[in-house]
Amino acid sequence: MNWLTRVRNSISWLPKRSTDKDLWVKCPGCQEMIFAKEYEENCYVCPRCEHHGRIGADERLAMLLDEGFEMLAQPEVKEDPLKFKDSKKYTDRLKQARAKSPHADAFSVGSGTIDGHPAVVGVQDFGFMGGSMGMAVGTAFCQGAERALSRKCPYVVVTAAGGARMQEGILSLMQMPKATVMTRRLKEAGLPYIVVLSDPTTGGVTASYAMLGDIHIAEPNALIGFAGQRVIQDTIREQLPEGFQRSEYLYKHGMVDMVVHRHDLKTRLASVLDYLAPKKAA
Repeated sequence: MNWLTRVRNSISWLPKRSTDKDLWVKCPGCQEMIFAKEYEENCYVCPRCEHHGRIGADERLAMLLDEGFEMLAQPEVKEDPLKFKDSKKYTDRLKQARAKSPHADAFSVGSGTIDGHPAVVGVQDFGFMGGSMGMAVGTAFCQGAERALSRKCPYVVVTAAGGARMQEGILSLMQMPKATVMTRRLKEAGLPYIVVLSDPTTGGVTASYAMLGDIHIAEPNALIGFAGQRVIQDTIREQLPEGFQRSEYLYKHGMVDMVVHRHDLKTRLASVLDYLAPKKAA
């Protein structure tokens, strides 16, 4: 912003003009500048290099579910059970994250249809404290599974996380078996559980519900793994291959079933649901 724009915007009775930051987005992949509106209209995919950007829960749900879906209320859990404080209080970190997000935590659930197929969709938002898995995330995941069980329809989960939420200690790790039990209940009920792996999906989320799906779909070039690449290299003392822990590498080695462009994701999910879901689902 130049000095003239700053002076103009400081005059209260004049309308503010959009800055370059409002108009442009820098692609994390090719580093090119893209019109923000063009980027948004292209589902947050770079039109030049096809880099799939990270998106929020509301945008993701709107992309996947048909109009008129129902948002499930965020579950109420005990906040800051350990009275945790590092450089900041955990409560302050939550307030800071909530000021930037329309949701109370990192996992949101919508109940509706995907191209007419009944489905419940849970979405993890990396923008909320790195999508970290705490009690609120684990409870919301289970709430989504319960809704799928009651509707007798598939459960689709879009993951994006840096792992467990350290501020909740062992309580965050307890969400892993808790979510695993719910995926088992879905299987016992004969309901499809489909996971869409987006960038990044790591840590305890990968070690639990992210890798327990009947079908695993990954977005292009998404980072998917448990430990970080540097940690693995330091442990095994070997150089890792090109593209290690990326969607295409995992697809080649049988860890994911398909890699699907974001523009095609809803159509592909509808095809999978058409094949897996019972027609009588409501």
